[in-house]
Amino acid sequence: MSMPAASFAQTRSLSWQRLCDYLELTKPKIALLELVTVAVAAVLASAGDPNLWRVFHALIGTALIASSASAWNQLLERHTDALMERTADRPLPAGRLSVREVAILGSVGAVLGVLYLAILVNPLTAALGAITWTLYVCIYTPLKSRSHANTLIGAVAGAMPILMGWAAVGQPLDLAAATLFLIVFLWQFPHFMAIAWIYRRDYAAAGLQMLPVVDPSGLRAGGQAVLAALALLPVSLLPSMVSFAGPLYFLWALLLGSAQIVCAAIFLFRLSDSSARLLLRASLAYLPALLIWLMLGPLRTFS
Repeated sequence: MSMPAASFAQTRSLSWQRLCDYLELTKPKIALLELVTVAVAAVLASAGDPNLWRVFHALIGTALIASSASAWNQLLERHTDALMERTADRPLPAGRLSVREVAILGSVGAVLGVLYLAILVNPLTAALGAITWTLYVCIYTPLKSRSHANTLIGAVAGAMPILMGWAAVGQPLDLAAATLFLIVFLWQFPHFMAIAWIYRRDYAAAGLQMLPVVDPSGLRAGGQAVLAALALLPVSLLPSMVSFAGPLYFLWALLLGSAQIVCAAIFLFRLSDSSARLLLRASLAYLPALLIWLMLGPLRTFS
């Protein structure tokens, strides 16, 4: 006896919803940015001639760890997510996935990711992946409800994929790797401050200690965004001085960095949702534009 058309359609709809929920657990936009930083670091570390299989395996392992970390982040934050309008419909607070299910998926992903990197890439990359997961899940996530210093830990975890990509191709973690790490680390502060201001009421309702919640005036958030953007500018120019970027990159980084400083200053002096969104858009454009230019330099040289 064939399944009635309505029942089949309902089953297919439920399966599709479940697939979408699993995908949402991984925070695909964040995961994609992390994979881009791994790839950029690998290309730069190998002077544009990376071992493509090694990079491929590094991306797979990183994706497993990043997806696991995001799943555990949502598992630990399911109660606060339920209190915020923008996150209340996530799979866990909405009740579409169970705690046990997500805990199993997140744990398996973490173990598989670290083992995958250790066996098919190298132990250093696996260790860096494990440290990244620990920082994000065990320190950053619980700290969000306790201290605005969570942003600092989150920025460290967010920049770690740079070191993973660098280590994946067998290169030592030198000054060039540290420079890239600092670029991604500093970039996150204007980005985070803009998001924290836009969603400050949600964060306050959930009891999350973001800087605009701790200081409702927004002056500390705006000041931190400006200071980080100012610090990022000279750091972003360093690649042209450590032999893996040329004078055109210097001009490009100067232009991008100056534009982001202007947007951060507008945010500080206007402190509105519109100025925060301007800074958010600028930060979202800044990092891909900078990293892709950096990556294309060695590739053009190699070709």
